[in-house]
Amino acid sequence: MPIIAIIDYDMGNLHSVCKGLEKVGATPKITDSTIEIDKADAIILPGVGSFDPAVQHLRIRNLETPIKQTIASGKPFLGICLGLQILFESSEEGQEPGLGIISGKVRRFKSEPDLTIPQMGWNKLQFTQPKHPLWSEIGSQPWVYFVHSYYVDPTDSQVTSATVTHGNQIVTAAVAKDNLMAVQFHPEKSSTIGLQILSNFVSKVIPKNFALAN
Repeated sequence: MPIIAIIDYDMGNLHSVCKGLEKVGATPKITDSTIEIDKADAIILPGVGSFDPAVQHLRIRNLETPIKQTIASGKPFLGICLGLQILFESSEEGQEPGLGIISGKVRRFKSEPDLTIPQMGWNKLQFTQPKHPLWSEIGSQPWVYFVHSYYVDPTDSQVTSATVTHGNQIVTAAVAKDNLMAVQFHPEKSSTIGLQILSNFVSKVIPKNFALAN
C-alpha cells in the first residue's frame, strides 16, 4: 500500500481525506515534516478557508520549498480545494503571493441574478482531459461536491483537466500536468465518485508516475 503524506498546515479536512484514502487501500500520514514528505510515495495538499492564512501557514511551517521540490521531483501530487488555489500566483481573495507553481490567478465568481455565491453543493464536471487516469471509471459528467466562492484561472488553458458551470460561468474545476493534479471540489465528500477518484490516484496515477520515473 502506498504511503501518502497529507500536508498539515492547519487549513484542511485532514481526517476526512485520511478516511477516504484508507477506504481505497492507501496508508495516509498527516505530517508537516520535510523528512516524512520526502519519504512518502505521494503527496496530498488539502485546504479549507482563506487564501492569505493558508499561504502564511505554509510559509511559517517552512513547507513552501518542500512542496515545490516534491512536485519538481516528479512525485505524484494532488491538491484539494484551497490546496488547488494556493498553487497559483495570486488571488483576488487576498494580498499574499501564492506558491506560483501554476501560472494564473484565483478569481471570485461574478455576481449574477439568482446566483448563489459561494457555490455550495453538487455539480457536474465536464472533462477537458477525459483520458486522464484520475477520471477513470467514473463516467462522463459525474456529480461532485463543491464549496467555494473563488476559482482558478490558469494562464495556460491546456492544464485545465475539467470544468464546472455555475450560473453562466464556466470555470476550471481541476488541473493536471505531468505528476501534478489538483481539484476544486472535495473528493472526500463526493460519495462513490469521490472515492473512485481517490482510488484512481492511488492505483493508477501513483504506479504510472513511478513507471515514468524509473
